[in-house]
Amino acid sequence: MFLLGACSKNIQTNEAVHDSVVEYLNGIAAEKGLDISAMTVEVAKVSFEKDEARATIAIRPKGVPNGPAAMQIPYILDRKGDKWVVRGTALGATNPHGDVAPSGAAPAGELPAGHPAIGSNGAPTGALPAGHPPIENKSGTKQ
Repeated sequence: MFLLGACSKNIQTNEAVHDSVVEYLNGIAAEKGLDISAMTVEVAKVSFEKDEARATIAIRPKGVPNGPAAMQIPYILDRKGDKWVVRGTALGATNPHGDVAPSGAAPAGELPAGHPAIGSNGAPTGALPAGHPPIENKSGTKQ
């Protein structure tokens, strides 16, 4: 019995949590319109309790230094064998990226400070930041 316990992999590490969250994000990337390769994903904080991990994940565009630009999402992960599996967010475990606002986000219906104005067609009315990918508006036209 001792040998079975000794062979169990220690997954209570930031790296194991990071890898599981990145795998999860890659799994929903197409559905949510995410480009994970353009993002920096870091474990800001994590705690472990038996077969559950609670982690705050900081996500920001690559090349942007630490700071207020990072979106912080609190995830709950479950141990499944020798890996963590994202259950959802601590704010709404059944809908991890639906109506959840990251910390510091603008109130519902308002754009964050400095965000370009949005026209009635859903496209920004001002110039996009340098390096920003094109945005398809509601009529299907790319901006």
